[in-house]
Amino acid sequence: MTTPSAPPRRSPWRKIILGALSLGVLAVFVAVGLAWWTSSKIERIPEDELVSLVDVDGPRNILIVGTDSRENLPDDFEGNFGKFGGTRTDVIMLVHFIPGDRAQILSLPRDLRVNIPGQGFNKINAAHSLGGPDLLVQTVIENLEVDINNYVEIDFAGFANVVDALGGIEMEFKRPARDLKSGLEITQSGVQRLNGATALAFARSRRYEELTDDGWTKIGDNDIARTRRQQNVLLALFDQATSTRNALNLPSFAATVAEQIMADESLSVGVLVELGRAALSLESSDLEAMTLPGRIETIDSVSFVVRIDPESNDVLRAFRAGLPFPVG
Repeated sequence: MTTPSAPPRRSPWRKIILGALSLGVLAVFVAVGLAWWTSSKIERIPEDELVSLVDVDGPRNILIVGTDSRENLPDDFEGNFGKFGGTRTDVIMLVHFIPGDRAQILSLPRDLRVNIPGQGFNKINAAHSLGGPDLLVQTVIENLEVDINNYVEIDFAGFANVVDALGGIEMEFKRPARDLKSGLEITQSGVQRLNGATALAFARSRRYEELTDDGWTKIGDNDIARTRRQQNVLLALFDQATSTRNALNLPSFAATVAEQIMADESLSVGVLVELGRAALSLESSDLEAMTLPGRIETIDSVSFVVRIDPESNDVLRAFRAGLPFPVG
């Protein structure tokens, strides 16, 4: 009588490897599905309205613009931000992702003096109101010699909604702070959790004051200091969004962001997957933030921020090459 042979034993490592591969495939499908779902919620700017964008295969430069449109502001916001028609660029930032390494944020003061194509010298934030997103892209490319691959725009209400979708952001204040015009009111020092309205009031503050021994004192009430505060808000937002505490809320947060922005049509599902993977691999310490070096100068009775060279050239040279920003 022949004894039946035992079935060959499968190596436990084979099961582990197959399981890991299955999870990897599932993760890819989830990532692509989430990116597709997110992409479908973005308001798109037609390709023929953003002809100055440059195609890229690799690390990309994204122009992120915050506009001061009052169109969608809740009623309780309007008293702090005035009632103005039209749209102006209140925040202008260049973001460069270096996959697996770091990301760079270069802020451009809204009062930066530039030569707007076909319009002459003016503040950079005038480009958007004179010719829309494409003229702003052209202006950045021609004045800074930095290629722009994607364009993202968000307004006041959209930014506040993004912050609220995260449950607020945490920021540290050395002293109580306020801005009577923007509505900012921080009543005590230390780490504070800001909701969307307060974070917006801080980012937009042009008359920032702190409570010192001498009473309420203006601190950095110029355009250059303002861009630094905006960077601090963005870093806090990134830190909160990539925190493990928010891992389960990431899909709903991504959808909220998508619903609040306008972007070019080339910001595709594939690009969103690539950027999402790059962002989630970074920590806030991997983000370099700098404002283009400049000084306040009055020209023909108008206050501008004028580039300081060679410092600004050194910063731009590093940004173009994806090298660390110069120190000092």
